[in-house]
Amino acid sequence: MRVLIRGAGVAGLTVAHELAANGIEVTVAEIAARPGGGASWFAGGMLAPWCERESAPETVVTLGCRAADWWDDALPGHVVRNGTLVVAPPRDAAELTRFAARTSIFDWLDSEEVGVLEPALMGRFRKALFFRKEAHLDPRRAIAGLFDKLAAMGVRFHFNAAPDFSGAGFDHIVDCTGAHCIGQTAELRGVRGEMLLLETPDVTLSRPVRLLHPRIPLYIVPRGNGVFMVGATMIESEDRGPVSARSLMELLNAAYALHPAFGEARVTETGAGVRPAFPDNLPRLESNGETIRVNGFYRHGFLLAPSIAMEVAAHITASRNSKSQQRAHRSSQGTPLANPPHINPLQIGAGR
Repeated sequence: MRVLIRGAGVAGLTVAHELAANGIEVTVAEIAARPGGGASWFAGGMLAPWCERESAPETVVTLGCRAADWWDDALPGHVVRNGTLVVAPPRDAAELTRFAARTSIFDWLDSEEVGVLEPALMGRFRKALFFRKEAHLDPRRAIAGLFDKLAAMGVRFHFNAAPDFSGAGFDHIVDCTGAHCIGQTAELRGVRGEMLLLETPDVTLSRPVRLLHPRIPLYIVPRGNGVFMVGATMIESEDRGPVSARSLMELLNAAYALHPAFGEARVTETGAGVRPAFPDNLPRLESNGETIRVNGFYRHGFLLAPSIAMEVAAHITASRNSKSQQRAHRSSQGTPLANPPHINPLQIGAGR
C-alpha cells in the first residue's frame, strides 16, 4: 500500500511515522523548502495536557496525556520530563486560584518550595502550581529528528512541491496542510500566534513556567544554553506578517515580570505563525473516498498530533487488511466482492 501525505509539519510527520512503522510505503509532499515550515516552527513544544485543560475541553487531556510517551519512544532523549510551573504575581493571586479550579493533577507550592524547584525564582512568588507529570521538548529539534528518522525508514520527501502534488498511484492521500486550507475548508479559521527567543546567562530554568496575567498569559520554555522561547499571543487573525510592536512589548513586559534579568536579555528572534482552528479549537479527521483530511490543531500541535496520527494509521491499516482479505476471498472464490465502504467521517472535536 502506498500513501501520499501532503504537508510536513508536525501533523504530517507524525502520521508518516505511524504509517511507516506499520510497513506502509509513504511519500510526503511539502510546499515549503524544509519540514516544519508553518506554525510548527514557532511552537512552544509544551506537552502539558493538564495545564491546557484550563481553557480546553477534556478531550485535550484524553488525547494529550500520551504525547510525552509517544515522543519519547519516537525520539529518545528529546523529551524533558520536569513538569510545568504555574505562577502569578501577588496582585493576580486570584488568577492562580481560578486556574487551579479548572485543572487537575497538580501540587500547590509555597514560596520556599518554588525556590527549591527553580532557584532563579526564589522569593519572587508566594504560591505556585506544579504539574509534575507534564513535559516539554524543543519543537525544531524534534522536527529535524523526526525528518531524519523518517528518511532512514525509507519515507520519500518532496520539498517545494506544488500544492496539488499528484496523488496518482497512491492508495490513500492524507492532507495535513494546516493553515493552507483556510478559506477552502468549512469553519476553519486562522489564529495568529507570536513568539520571541531571548538569550541570557543570568536566568536558569529547568521547566516551562507559565505566568498568569489577566491580559496576556505568558509561558517561557527553556531551550538550553541560556535560550528561552517566550510566547504566545492568540489573536483572531490570519495575518502572517511580522510581530506587532504591541505584542512584542506585551511579551517582553511579561518576561520581565517573571524575572528582571530578562530585561537585559538579547532578543535573538521574533516570529509569527497562523494556527488552523475550528470553532471548538479541536482537531478533526474527515474522509472523502481515499482522502483523509487532518486539520485544526489550534495551539495543540505537538500535544495532540501523536494521538491523531495513531488514529489515521489505524484506519489506513484496517483498509489495507480489508483489501488483503478481499483479494484472498476473490482468489479462493473466483468471484469479485463489492468494494468496501469508505472510511466513515471521523470526529475528534465536539460541537459539530
